[in-house]
Amino acid sequence: MKSTSNPIGFFDKINSSVLLAVTPEYGQIKAARIEGAGRISPSSRPQVMQPEYRTIAGVKVRVAEGGKQNGPVVLLLSPLPQSILCYDLIWNRIGEQCRLVALDLPGFGRSEGGLEFMSFDAQSRFLDEFVRALNLKQMHIVGPDVGMPAALHYAIHRDHEAASLIIGDGPGILPTANGSIINKAVNSGFWRMMFKITGAGAFVDGGVRLALVNYSPSAEEIADYVASYKGRIGPITHWFATYPENLATVDPHLAELDLPVKVFWGDLDQFLLVDNAHRLNQRLKRSDLQVFENCGHFSYQDKADDFAEMVLSWVVGGGYQKV
Repeated sequence: MKSTSNPIGFFDKINSSVLLAVTPEYGQIKAARIEGAGRISPSSRPQVMQPEYRTIAGVKVRVAEGGKQNGPVVLLLSPLPQSILCYDLIWNRIGEQCRLVALDLPGFGRSEGGLEFMSFDAQSRFLDEFVRALNLKQMHIVGPDVGMPAALHYAIHRDHEAASLIIGDGPGILPTANGSIINKAVNSGFWRMMFKITGAGAFVDGGVRLALVNYSPSAEEIADYVASYKGRIGPITHWFATYPENLATVDPHLAELDLPVKVFWGDLDQFLLVDNAHRLNQRLKRSDLQVFENCGHFSYQDKADDFAEMVLSWVVGGGYQKV
């Protein structure tokens, strides 16, 4: 089946290439990348997820449900600059044994929301509302990237319904070991303005090219990501601007978290370096660490089979009960 046209425009590609040219870590990713990875695949793959929109606490959010309805509940949170469609590759495999619920967090993916949701507290507050609205119990929360601090803040500060957390490749510990592109977004008003001016296409293209070592996304997948952030990069940059103060609401409480946590990370993550994973695992009371080799920031795609097996071993195989 032939793919749809490339959703990344000519000037988007130029702008993302300029950004990557001043990102030293990009050379390491290019050297490790298999042929074709990080580029849009020339063919499409049928989408298995069936997202729909629901209004929760007055916010229209995109949700997908599926899997084994009487199985343990796995709640998957959207990462940046992607959406819940990033889980399409592993959806059926995990869904064979688990009930699946995926949420585009407000302000991210195709869900509504803007500046008012650009804090860990706002995300976890909404997550609490969402879990109650769907009456989810004893769930295992998968939270990569921006989903990681949302999951941590929820488990630390809310009367949560989580059985465990499966988190990684995201912020949650101080001091945070960032790649240069994250440091630009956090510390430089100039670069935040550049991200806003160049727009969603360049933002998504640069993110995907810096993140992937093994996986080639479809044009349909990339089109969804670009649509997710079109006209929304401004509020997203505020999330980065308040990053240090938001981390201060999570980091001091890590040792208090009495909940099983599976920490995962790609060893070649150039956004948030793998050193974060080792230190986070040491700080948490009940945790286990899995580092995926030859894997970038989007480990659920770069190492899809291994990631799915990790989740199933943890949730269905009882790994979370052993830490």
